Amino acid sequence: MNVTQLLVSIIDDDESVRESLPDLVKELGFSAEAFSSAEEFLASDHVDQTRCLILDIAMPRMSGPELHRELMRRGRPIPIIFITALKDDTVRPRLIEQGAVDCLFKPFTDDALQEALSSALRAN
Repeated sequence: MNVTQLLVSIIDDDESVRESLPDLVKELGFSAEAFSSAEEFLASDHVDQTRCLILDIAMPRMSGPELHRELMRRGRPIPIIFITALKDDTVRPRLIEQGAVDCLFKPFTDDALQEALSSALRAN
């Protein structure tokens, strides 16, 4: 598997995350696209090419978990790594139970992201 061909889409309403996280993902050897909302991602032509989503949980309008359910409803089961600034220990197990690959709490380490991406792409 050639990782340079794998697209990781990042959806977060926080501009600083959209500016920094794609650089890190690219350093790890993947292609990356950033979106400011779930709706922007769904309207893009990147849905079918995306091999993994890094998805913020709490966003205006459509939340990360709502986007996850919408993708499943559309028959597009993209592996998802949720990210959140919310420090709620019940969130991670619940999201993983619903099919997420992982849930990382901001700020997370490069190693934690790399491990989650490896898991997501093995699942794909």
